[in-house]
Amino acid sequence: MSSTDPEHIAISKSKGITIDWKDGHSSSFALGYLREHCPCATCTGAHGTPPTTKPASSPFQMYKPALKMLDVESVGNYAIRIVWNDGHSTGIYSFEHFRRICPCEQCAGQKGSAA
Repeated sequence: MSSTDPEHIAISKSKGITIDWKDGHSSSFALGYLREHCPCATCTGAHGTPPTTKPASSPFQMYKPALKMLDVESVGNYAIRIVWNDGHSTGIYSFEHFRRICPCEQCAGQKGSAA
Protein backbone atom coordinates (compact mmCIF):
# COMPACT_ATOMS: atom_id res chain seq x y z
CA MET A 1 0.00 0.00 0.00
CA SER A 2 1.37 3.36 -1.05
CA SER A 3 0.58 6.72 0.55
CA THR A 4 -0.54 7.84 -2.92
CA ASP A 5 -3.29 5.23 -3.23
CA PRO A 6 -6.72 6.85 -2.82
CA GLU A 7 -9.44 5.00 -0.93
CA HIS A 8 -12.25 7.45 -1.76
CA ILE A 9 -12.46 10.65 -3.82
CA ALA A 10 -15.26 13.20 -3.34
CA ILE A 11 -15.57 15.90 -6.01
CA SER A 12 -17.58 19.10 -5.78
CA LYS A 13 -17.24 21.13 -8.96
CA SER A 14 -18.01 24.33 -7.02
CA LYS A 15 -15.93 23.63 -3.87
CA GLY A 16 -13.03 21.25 -4.51
CA ILE A 17 -11.79 17.71 -4.03
CA THR A 18 -11.41 15.60 -0.90
CA ILE A 19 -9.35 12.43 -0.98
CA ASP A 20 -9.31 9.76 1.71
CA TRP A 21 -6.07 7.83 1.31
CA LYS A 22 -5.60 4.11 1.96
CA ASP A 23 -3.05 4.90 4.68
CA GLY A 24 -5.79 6.67 6.69
CA HIS A 25 -4.84 10.25 5.78
CA SER A 26 -7.42 12.69 4.36
CA SER A 27 -6.71 15.69 2.10
CA SER A 28 -9.06 18.51 1.13
CA PHE A 29 -8.25 20.81 -1.78
CA ALA A 30 -10.18 24.04 -2.38
CA LEU A 31 -10.73 25.12 -5.99
CA GLY A 32 -8.33 28.07 -5.88
CA TYR A 33 -5.61 25.94 -4.29
CA LEU A 34 -5.99 23.28 -6.99
CA ARG A 35 -5.89 25.85 -9.78
CA GLU A 36 -2.79 27.50 -8.27
CA HIS A 37 -1.07 24.11 -8.05
CA CYS A 38 -1.83 23.00 -11.61
CA PRO A 39 0.96 20.61 -12.66
CA CYS A 40 0.80 21.28 -16.42
CA ALA A 41 3.84 22.45 -18.36
CA THR A 42 2.41 25.93 -18.96
CA CYS A 43 1.63 26.56 -15.29
CA THR A 44 4.94 25.15 -14.02
CA GLY A 45 7.11 26.72 -16.71
CA ALA A 46 8.38 23.35 -17.93
CA HIS A 47 8.72 24.61 -21.51
CA GLY A 48 11.30 27.18 -20.47
CA THR A 49 8.69 29.90 -20.24
CA PRO A 50 7.77 31.71 -17.02
CA PRO A 51 5.19 29.77 -14.96
CA THR A 52 1.66 31.12 -15.14
CA THR A 53 -1.68 30.29 -13.57
CA LYS A 54 -3.44 33.42 -14.77
CA PRO A 55 -6.32 32.82 -17.17
CA ALA A 56 -6.43 34.69 -20.44
CA SER A 57 -7.49 38.27 -19.85
CA SER A 58 -11.08 39.18 -20.52
CA PRO A 59 -12.30 42.43 -22.10
CA PHE A 60 -14.84 42.52 -19.24
CA GLN A 61 -12.41 43.12 -16.38
CA MET A 62 -15.17 44.16 -13.97
CA TYR A 63 -16.75 40.73 -14.13
CA LYS A 64 -14.83 37.70 -13.05
CA PRO A 65 -16.84 34.48 -12.82
CA ALA A 66 -16.34 32.30 -9.76
CA LEU A 67 -13.81 29.55 -10.32
CA LYS A 68 -15.45 26.19 -11.08
CA MET A 69 -14.56 22.82 -12.46
CA LEU A 70 -16.59 22.21 -15.61
CA ASP A 71 -15.52 18.58 -15.92
CA VAL A 72 -13.38 16.09 -14.04
CA GLU A 73 -12.24 12.84 -15.59
CA SER A 74 -10.12 9.90 -14.57
CA VAL A 75 -6.77 9.44 -16.33
CA GLY A 76 -5.87 5.78 -16.11
CA ASN A 77 -5.58 4.61 -12.53
CA TYR A 78 -3.15 7.33 -11.52
CA ALA A 79 -4.61 10.80 -12.06
CA ILE A 80 -7.48 13.22 -12.57
CA ARG A 81 -7.79 15.81 -15.35
CA ILE A 82 -9.72 18.97 -14.53
CA VAL A 83 -11.40 21.27 -17.05
CA TRP A 84 -11.68 24.74 -15.51
CA ASN A 85 -14.19 27.44 -16.40
CA ASP A 86 -11.27 29.80 -17.12
CA GLY A 87 -10.53 27.75 -20.25
CA HIS A 88 -7.66 25.74 -18.79
CA SER A 89 -7.76 21.96 -19.21
CA THR A 90 -4.23 20.61 -19.67
CA GLY A 91 -3.37 19.82 -16.05
CA ILE A 92 -3.22 16.14 -15.15
CA TYR A 93 -3.23 15.89 -11.36
CA SER A 94 -1.59 12.58 -10.45
CA PHE A 95 -2.43 11.07 -7.08
CA GLU A 96 1.26 11.51 -6.24
CA HIS A 97 0.90 15.25 -7.02
CA PHE A 98 -2.24 15.51 -4.86
CA ARG A 99 -0.42 13.91 -1.94
CA ARG A 100 2.66 16.11 -2.44
CA ILE A 101 0.57 19.32 -2.36
CA CYS A 102 -1.68 18.27 0.56
CA PRO A 103 -2.40 21.53 2.41
CA CYS A 104 -3.16 20.02 5.84
CA GLU A 105 -1.13 21.05 8.91
CA GLN A 106 0.49 17.64 9.26
CA CYS A 107 1.78 17.61 5.66
CA ALA A 108 2.78 21.30 5.77
CA GLY A 109 4.82 20.52 8.89
CA GLN A 110 6.57 17.65 7.12
CA LYS A 111 7.39 19.87 4.14
CA GLY A 112 8.74 22.57 6.46
CA SER A 113 11.00 20.15 8.32
CA ALA A 114 12.30 18.70 5.02
CA ALA A 115 13.40 22.13 3.76
